[in-house]
Amino acid sequence: MNYYGGKEMAASFRTVRKNTIRVAEDIPEEKYGFQVTPETRTIAQTLVHIAYSPEFAFHVHGNKITDMSTVNFPELVQKMSAQEAKPRTKAEIVAVLRSEGERFASFLEGLPDAFLAESLTTPGGPQATRSRFDMLLSTKEHEMHHRAQLMVMERLVGVVPHLTRQRQEALARAQTQKS
Repeated sequence: MNYYGGKEMAASFRTVRKNTIRVAEDIPEEKYGFQVTPETRTIAQTLVHIAYSPEFAFHVHGNKITDMSTVNFPELVQKMSAQEAKPRTKAEIVAVLRSEGERFASFLEGLPDAFLAESLTTPGGPQATRSRFDMLLSTKEHEMHHRAQLMVMERLVGVVPHLTRQRQEALARAQTQKS
């Protein structure tokens, strides 16, 4: 019995994307050009990178690729880098996060367990395999990785992350109820 399939993965991804959108909304637009070091992405570029990261999954799983050595990684990276480089307003970035997030969640929702269980050959030879489930789940993990970076950037530009604010509010309510 599988307790976590496409529908559960979609719901979980929607939660993660909702929190990413909240971060994007909380950061003032004038701070979107901030970058921690010259070698890193700006806030805007990081958000757009997150928005379009599912493109890799669409390419691999939408095309039912079973051998990762057939994927043209430089071409995919170039395509994603071009998306990140396009200038966008805060409203445009938030809209792309919403639309691309829902597009990916809808894709996940329709995936049957048998498809998720399929194995793909990964670099390292025929013994190196990963399930589609694992690879699709890594899309959400990738977003969470970058959202953690964004939460640090929020602090650096003077924004208290929404999850911290929610925790502080809950603690304050608990203290008030005890009094």
